[in-house]
Amino acid sequence: MKHKTTCPYCGVGCGVITEVHNQQLLDVAGDVDHPANYGRLCVKGSTLHQTTSKKDRLLIPSIDGCAVTWDRALDKVATQIRNTIDQYGPNSVAMYLSGQLLTEDYYVANKLMKGFLGSAHVDTNSRLCMASTVAGHKRAFGADAVPGCYEDPENADLILLVGSNAAWNHPILYQRIQAAKHLNQTLRVVVIDPRKTATCDIADLHLPLRPGSDAALFNALLVYLADQGHLDKDFIARHTEGFEASLVAARADVPSLEIAAEKTDLSQQNLMTLFQWFAATPRTVSLFSQGVNQSSSGTDKVNSLINCHLATGRIGKPGSAPFSLTGQPNAMGGREVGGLANQLAAHMDFNPENVDRVQRFWQASHMATAPGLKALEMFKALEAGEIKLIWIMATNPMVSLPNTPLIRRALSRCDQVIVSESMSDTDTLKLANIALPASSWSEKDGTVTNSERRISRQRGVVLPPGEALHDWQIICEVAKRLGFAQAFDYQNPAEIFAEHAALSGFENEGKRCFDISGLSEISKSEYDRLQPLQWPINASAREGTARLFDTGNFYTPSGKARLIPITSQEPLQRLSMDQPLLLNTGRIRDQWHTMTRTGRAPSLFRHRDEPFVELHPEDAKHHLLQNFDLATLSNAQGQFTGSVRITSGQRRGEVFVPMHWTQSFSSEGRCNALIQSISDPISGQPESKQGAVKLIKHDTAWHARLLTRPGVQVNLRGYWARVPLEHSMGYVLADDHWPLNWNDWCQIHLGQSADLQLQTAPEGSFRAVSLAQGRLSWMLLVSPNNQFPDLSRLDREFAHLTLTDRQTHDLLRKDSEERSTQLICSCFQVNDQSIRQAIVAGAESIESLGKTLKCGTNCGSCIPELKALIAQEVEDVMQ
Repeated sequence: MKHKTTCPYCGVGCGVITEVHNQQLLDVAGDVDHPANYGRLCVKGSTLHQTTSKKDRLLIPSIDGCAVTWDRALDKVATQIRNTIDQYGPNSVAMYLSGQLLTEDYYVANKLMKGFLGSAHVDTNSRLCMASTVAGHKRAFGADAVPGCYEDPENADLILLVGSNAAWNHPILYQRIQAAKHLNQTLRVVVIDPRKTATCDIADLHLPLRPGSDAALFNALLVYLADQGHLDKDFIARHTEGFEASLVAARADVPSLEIAAEKTDLSQQNLMTLFQWFAATPRTVSLFSQGVNQSSSGTDKVNSLINCHLATGRIGKPGSAPFSLTGQPNAMGGREVGGLANQLAAHMDFNPENVDRVQRFWQASHMATAPGLKALEMFKALEAGEIKLIWIMATNPMVSLPNTPLIRRALSRCDQVIVSESMSDTDTLKLANIALPASSWSEKDGTVTNSERRISRQRGVVLPPGEALHDWQIICEVAKRLGFAQAFDYQNPAEIFAEHAALSGFENEGKRCFDISGLSEISKSEYDRLQPLQWPINASAREGTARLFDTGNFYTPSGKARLIPITSQEPLQRLSMDQPLLLNTGRIRDQWHTMTRTGRAPSLFRHRDEPFVELHPEDAKHHLLQNFDLATLSNAQGQFTGSVRITSGQRRGEVFVPMHWTQSFSSEGRCNALIQSISDPISGQPESKQGAVKLIKHDTAWHARLLTRPGVQVNLRGYWARVPLEHSMGYVLADDHWPLNWNDWCQIHLGQSADLQLQTAPEGSFRAVSLAQGRLSWMLLVSPNNQFPDLSRLDREFAHLTLTDRQTHDLLRKDSEERSTQLICSCFQVNDQSIRQAIVAGAESIESLGKTLKCGTNCGSCIPELKALIAQEVEDVMQ
């Protein structure tokens, strides 16, 4: 049976069709009717069915590690909350939520905390990705409202991609831009990013600016627009305020093109090209993401960009908008219901009028009256003992929040840590006093809102495993035990959604942008059939609203948009003699957040299978590093070790590391161990893109690959990274000294000696296998020079129930006819060796490679790498 739902990954919000049989998700495909993706899925979305097994799921509630019934667990949670508030007051309890929750989950969590427990200490991991945009939108428009829609980039003649590697992080939207560029030969794309990422493949101009200098760039653009007569003076006069002060501030900050070039580390020629293109192109869309937001001055950067759009009237029109790309599938839905500590529900701020309004609507008994603590401040309060109880839902702050040592101390010192989680092994769950098994994607039932304000249904197509419950059910059961049964007596998520919609229209009268009151009387059957719609959805816009501000009216007290005076600022994590390198962190193509979901799909590890450090060739040379050596980044706070990847796309003096690896997947791969607890003073968003570190070569005596049958216990030391494979569990290993005896090493780390082994020299290659009743139990391959055969062939040996003597001895062959390969196309599992062979055979274009190997024909994320391989092979032939 097939069901329509929505992808749980990025903020594009793609429609998905699932195929289910006997409560098993067999396959997924893109929904051709969904207006976000029209049938396309990226590699992560395409492998969703590989991530839904019951293995490694949290199935039963527990208290202090002991399994208990749901009644006992819920009673315990309610008792602990009540006792804590009675003893220390409502501000001693907190919730930390997630953009992975559905809107209905978010709504009841916020309602319980802010309306009935009296605490506004409710924040979300959306604070880490979207808070600066929220603050910037509210300053400029008077509302947290994305002006445009996905059709706008397709209708544009100029697209700026600012701090966004959309090719990897929003791949389906990137494909829509790519297609638009193919159809519109006049469309220009400018990528503004310190790194040359895959997104630059479609760029007509790449501006590798100094990290953190975005505001200086857009201030300089505003000055140019004013000086060269490219302002929309009529729009400025009729629909904005603050222009003169903003221009004065911009001139003071960047008085000349020379100063702009100095501040941004860009050439004057490239700056002038950008300025001239922007000035000459009315249909301009500026897409921006974490490179702008994750900064100690992220809000100012957002407003500096919006200032340029307001000064030229490029908002509310087809092909003209500043457009924030949301990081998570429901970061926007969480904001709608008040998931941020500084908001009430329905986009209402904390003020006496709004507090009274929400209190009356909820008939709330203990209404919070002031904003709560934002994420970083919340965990600092935990460490200080000011917050005594925290309830964490669907997120992994031990990995995702900056300053990992502080987060560990905070959770370790907290009297009660309650974690609602779907997976049984996360870094955060290890510190929980009470663990509550929650449903996950394909089981959860509710709504999400994507980057263009489009509400879509995420449908439960299979039942939750074990005793797992939906988050809204867990919250409501606790609320009932706290004495609030009448306010939380929901029978299904449709009832929650209807109440949420009604609140959005309650005493609104057009004063608040967020309004979905047109859905306030939705029935359960109508909710089940709900089609994707963009808010506002009300009496005057029953079919939704594609674009905002087309009339020039905004939600500020004056009804005019506000330009904000901006002075650019340097990052607060400063470089020094001891920490001379700037650290950038971010996502990679095939993984998501902390890998609790993508880490279950072996195919998603073949593109990048271990933590890595990207650096410029000159920096690599200075540190005597080559590709795939190990390097360690460190500062006074922590350290990170990963495999070296040398690329000229990285600026000198700067390094990039991925954000995904956890304590469960690596020895020292958590990037946030290096990022300080510094945030934007307005938005509270952490400065995750500009850390400060030193780099040293991580000396290694040997490297190894270990493959084990599922269930084999390993006890590793030194450097390691866990790599799930189709039939076995793989490990990348390295250490700085040779063991005296490999049999002893195997006994210590694997629990048994090898049954067969082959060693070339005391400090040479070593191979060993262990069998259990004729079946392969584990295999160890050691190399002094980090050279290994393709592990996929060896992995297939673990599928055999028994091995013949010939098969066993073949595993010990010193040389393999297969060399190690790198996966390029994850959708169709095509490696670089196959692609090179096809190119040599005559497939010298993306189209011909697609016809021959299918690579590049699904999500398209691999196309930049395919182009690089074609260029490399052609160059080799010419030489």
